[in-house]
Amino acid sequence: MGTLILILLQTMVYLERAENLNFDQERIADAQILKGDVVFRHEEALMYCDSAYFYEKTNSLDAFGHVRFVQGDTLQGFGDKLFYDGNSKLARLRKHVKLVHGRADENPTILTTDSLNYDRIADVAYYFSGGTVKDSLNTLTSVRGSYWPNTNQAVFSREVKLVHPKFVLTSDTLLYNTDTKIADIVSPTLIVYEQETEIITSRGWYNTSNERSMLLDRSIVHHVDGKMMTGDTIYYDKRIGFGEVVHQMEMRDSTRHATLLGNYGQMWEEDSRGFATDSAVMIDWSDSLHYAYIHADTLFTEELHFEDSARLDSTYQRVRAHHGVRVYRDDAQMTCDSMVYLGSDSTMHLYIDPICWSENQQISADSMTVFIANGAVEHMVGNGNALCIMEDSLDYFNQMSGKEVTAYMKDGEVDFVDMSGNALTIYFAKEDEGGYVGMNTTESSFIRMYVQNRKVHRIRFTKETTGVLYPMDQIPENGDRLTTFFWADDIRPISPEDVFRKAKSDD
Repeated sequence: MGTLILILLQTMVYLERAENLNFDQERIADAQILKGDVVFRHEEALMYCDSAYFYEKTNSLDAFGHVRFVQGDTLQGFGDKLFYDGNSKLARLRKHVKLVHGRADENPTILTTDSLNYDRIADVAYYFSGGTVKDSLNTLTSVRGSYWPNTNQAVFSREVKLVHPKFVLTSDTLLYNTDTKIADIVSPTLIVYEQETEIITSRGWYNTSNERSMLLDRSIVHHVDGKMMTGDTIYYDKRIGFGEVVHQMEMRDSTRHATLLGNYGQMWEEDSRGFATDSAVMIDWSDSLHYAYIHADTLFTEELHFEDSARLDSTYQRVRAHHGVRVYRDDAQMTCDSMVYLGSDSTMHLYIDPICWSENQQISADSMTVFIANGAVEHMVGNGNALCIMEDSLDYFNQMSGKEVTAYMKDGEVDFVDMSGNALTIYFAKEDEGGYVGMNTTESSFIRMYVQNRKVHRIRFTKETTGVLYPMDQIPENGDRLTTFFWADDIRPISPEDVFRKAKSDD
């Protein structure tokens, strides 16, 4: 096989003009000493200075005073000194250095430093002892930096700072394009935006011209009002106040003490609107003793503004949960198809097959409202086909049905239950020693059942009540169940994690 020999064709540096030319072999051997309006040419590059040493044998020069390096019509370098090697095509500018890329009337990019090397072969200029790059929008500073004029690409490292009219970005390493104004984030980075928003990230990109960004690796967007957004991937548009999160999303509001989780979600800064789906759950941690976990196929949250009776502006939170709603609290658990939570009066409105549980009680109706006070469930109201069941043992259930039911809570347990509208009951009477006396069935317009230690303590009826007491051995077949009876303990959420369980009835 033949040998391939690569020959680097070298071109000569030419002296174009000078006012004076001298030689001093004893002081500077092999150098032409040039003074006054000195101009050199190397290929398409021109070099201007006040004085210079020209080494024709080595194809190099040292230039001094008012140095100007010109390449084409879009690149100029300025400095006090220039050391140029025509063979390697390396220009070294020193002292008060400025590199200007672009036409003067087109907002050129300006690089300033004290020491700059420009490799004409690789078309890269780099500094290593501190420098600044300024374009039409941003100013960037760093200890080290490289800039490629042909592609407008720059790489900055060590103590990197990007100053934008609206934010300041600090990092250890940053890639930036002076044409597109896009910063590629490749190391831990902090963006402080108008003293109202902080972005913490280590990988992604930020388009500084339109304020859009793609943030990866569990980046964080944090607002001064206490709202925070994080996830595996965040698309964030600061200009319109919109964020989109993909996989392991978390939106936290430390002011309202609520967290929204899911594998996909969106957030609008205006009115604090957001939604989550795909394993979505909202955690209400406004009360340290009673966290609420709300799961649904899709969760929406927003702030609503209104004027109250005193003409005062107020703001409250509204949460909407759609399809497959499951709620866990330590004082109550719930399921339904759809739910709305209103922060104005701390109420949870449950629609389509709602069921609420507390301890050994199950309450259901066509629709239900749960009232919360001081972080705890205060009472529940059910309207239409109301049913209340208390498990007395594995075999016996105390039951009430009617048109409307209200259950009042105390210390996290049911205190008493009111049933009205054609109220029917089945309850098992006991002796003081605990043995069963019989099964009592009643019909009344209103019934109140008092509960103590999770057992029926006493029941109060209206005067028009009618009823029958059956001895335990004379209970009619299937007579121990109301016609609307159902026991749904198998779909009851029993832990925060259990809100994600899909009930068999939902399959």
